[in-house]
Amino acid sequence: MEQQYVSKIVPFLNVVRVYHEHEVKGMGHIPQDGAALLVVNHSLATYDIGLLFAAIYESTGRIVRPLADNLFFKIPYLSQFVQALGGVRGTQKNAKDLLRAGEIIAVAPGGMKEALRPSSDKYRLMWETRKGFVALAIEMQVPVILAMCPKADDIYNVYCNPLTPWMYERYRIPLFCIRGIGPTLIPKKVQLTHCVSVPLFPPKIKKSSDISLLIDSFHKKILTTSNNLMTEALKL
Repeated sequence: MEQQYVSKIVPFLNVVRVYHEHEVKGMGHIPQDGAALLVVNHSLATYDIGLLFAAIYESTGRIVRPLADNLFFKIPYLSQFVQALGGVRGTQKNAKDLLRAGEIIAVAPGGMKEALRPSSDKYRLMWETRKGFVALAIEMQVPVILAMCPKADDIYNVYCNPLTPWMYERYRIPLFCIRGIGPTLIPKKVQLTHCVSVPLFPPKIKKSSDISLLIDSFHKKILTTSNNLMTEALKL
């Protein structure tokens, strides 16, 4: 079913790719088959992630299955769009089931908190305490592939507003103040490039292993690689 819907959505996303002159550096690192965990940064625009999925589909024929925040399933039309793209609710069960089935799943560890940060704090990953995806990769023994697109933070000017973090932390409502082209919400014509890493394979679990140490060590490696990719992408 996802194949049917994705094939219809990809042409639309490709129009947006042309608008943003979207490119993917390192597409060859996306596996042709088998399970993998694709990890991305999260802009407020969000749709830049969909552009990456469209490029992967066009190049490999594979449908990336994003693990989406519950919020996306509460908004009419948006929930249908996410599901049409192959998205599922971001639960451990859904993630493990898809990985066991040999799918590529995608996560944005920074989540809505990262997306809502103001432009004064753009290009910064907020994954310091986000280790669930690392534990998942280690438990399921699947490679982690990073795909960073920092300039997606330039699509909109996001203004600092004290109500934004308060509303999200208290009510999980993404209240924000943004501007695109001029005073409108039309996305700025920013050239977007995703830089994709080589697969990072998680450490093996042994009987004597301290899982928390394995998670911390692999998490540190992922953060270092991700920040290096962000820097590399900003130079393009």
